[in-house]
Amino acid sequence: MAMEGRYGGGCGSVSKCMAEFVDQGSAESLRYYLSRKTILEMLRDRGYDVADLEVTRSLAEFRVEFGDKPELKRLRISASLRSNQRRQILVVFMGSDEIRTAAIRGLLCQIPNKESLHGLILILQSKMNHFARKELDKLQCKVETFQITELLLNITKHVIQPTYEILTAELTQQLLNKYKTEDKQLPRMLETDAIARYYGLEKGQVVKITCSGGLVDSLVTYRCVK
Repeated sequence: MAMEGRYGGGCGSVSKCMAEFVDQGSAESLRYYLSRKTILEMLRDRGYDVADLEVTRSLAEFRVEFGDKPELKRLRISASLRSNQRRQILVVFMGSDEIRTAAIRGLLCQIPNKESLHGLILILQSKMNHFARKELDKLQCKVETFQITELLLNITKHVIQPTYEILTAELTQQLLNKYKTEDKQLPRMLETDAIARYYGLEKGQVVKITCSGGLVDSLVTYRCVK
């Protein structure tokens, strides 16, 4: 009785309060919302033109727009580089079945002006076989793949994550001249590193990494992608 009085109405009231913390939508829509949000942030960080409305959209707004069981084709994202509107990238969410050659051929048939495509990102929910990957080699643009589980959290937004700045060719040369060194003598960052993949870095690019906090206010290092 004491417990009932304390919570003002017994178990029914407690259940009602707890229900406010439960996501009433599908896990499927939540997964697509989180991964799509990360991709939008990724594109913006890479220099693509992404509307604020897209990045700041809430889960509730996402479900109103795309439904509780989103149609994959509607989740696609097309964006252009802010510095060059002709350079476009396309993001495609793939289904949960194993990805075979026929699925890739079907996808490529749906892409207009493939010759002008600068990049293609595929979000996978299953395995892609060897022959399907070989089919992607026919594209002239850079093709990247991410498992959807890799995108549920934006790794660059973590509170202890350093800040990253991708140096231009000019800034890279200034750095090498300043320290009288060569890029191959810089510490390495593998092209397969999670951060390198997030920013779409390629071999030879140099990244400035700034760490704050800890024993020093700021520590700057440089890494060359290998």
